[in-house]
Amino acid sequence: MPDRSLRGAPYVTVIASDSRAARILARPVSLNGLTVPNRIVMAPMTRNFSPGGVPGEDVASYYARRAAAGVGLIVTEGTYVGHESAGQSDRVPRFHGAEQLAGWAKVAEAVHAAGGKIVPQLWHIGMVRSAGEPPFADAPAVGPSGLRLDGTAGEGREMTSADLDDVVQAFAEAAAAAERIGFDGVELHGAHGYLIDQFLWSGTNHRTDAYGGDLVARTKFAAEIVAAVRASVSPTFPVIFRYSQWKQAVYKARLAESPEELEALLTPLAAAGVDAFHASTRRYWLPEFDGSDLNLAGWTKKLTGKPTVTVGSVGLNGDFMKAFQGEGAEVKSLDDLLDRLEGEEFDLVAVGRALLQDPEWAAKVLDGRFGELGAYEPTALGSLS
Repeated sequence: MPDRSLRGAPYVTVIASDSRAARILARPVSLNGLTVPNRIVMAPMTRNFSPGGVPGEDVASYYARRAAAGVGLIVTEGTYVGHESAGQSDRVPRFHGAEQLAGWAKVAEAVHAAGGKIVPQLWHIGMVRSAGEPPFADAPAVGPSGLRLDGTAGEGREMTSADLDDVVQAFAEAAAAAERIGFDGVELHGAHGYLIDQFLWSGTNHRTDAYGGDLVARTKFAAEIVAAVRASVSPTFPVIFRYSQWKQAVYKARLAESPEELEALLTPLAAAGVDAFHASTRRYWLPEFDGSDLNLAGWTKKLTGKPTVTVGSVGLNGDFMKAFQGEGAEVKSLDDLLDRLEGEEFDLVAVGRALLQDPEWAAKVLDGRFGELGAYEPTALGSLS
């Protein structure tokens, strides 16, 4: 057995045995009506390869290669819902519009043909949006209080009741479209300082109406989106909710300072219809609260009883955010991860950079071909390999 004293060490060089990795990772898991064939998830990673917001054959092939190599569940890159303020790039895919949805239908078809399962990540960036950017240059940035992540007044505005209703409807319509065109579920992006997270966090939500105030009140907008999505799809269609404590460039931000606060945050979301939580951390091995080794996904599972996905520098050393600053990363042991999965701390593990670098990563890990795993090179961001 691996040395449990290595739990917090990020640069262990010992590699897990092939039989143990296959035994632990190659187990199916159920997310509502979806059976995921193994515990490996492709983490959502924005790629900017969809001109006009339309995912093409290259995007379909990119995801299908990972499915063919054994990824159990693919979560797509963030894709904008049908609200004009949702995004700020004409190369990030959109999940509305006839041409865009036709492209996504082909992506789902290609992944299924390769034997995989796939869910789109539905996204609204809120006050992160800059003025004058495509795809809708005249649309203002909107958020709970018109504040950016640094707490300053942005170029946008505070959302009205009509704005809230429009965004809730946009998420519901995107989820319904996902089921209609053949996806296996949806993930709602409630992390990293984007719109839903801006409502959850006290740093950006200063509202004095029913959508602001204490932690439970700040969950109201997110819970309404979840409930509307749940009502727009069939009862067995999985709804995954991704959330985080940290925000872009505000790494020390916290939604919850204790398990009790985290339970208060998650309970309304679970009640509204979340089937699984994707707990985003920058380093999965770090404990979330003092007095326990559980990470954020572990606490989420303990408090809600829902299946959870862990994520954060899996299989590689270093912080994944540094990949966008041109830094590479070396291969890291999977022993600690396997310990935690075997102990049922969480149910699935999302892999980012390692899968971006190597479409065969899942097959190599499941086959025990650890010697074939390579370092992450930031040049991988430049193409859909």
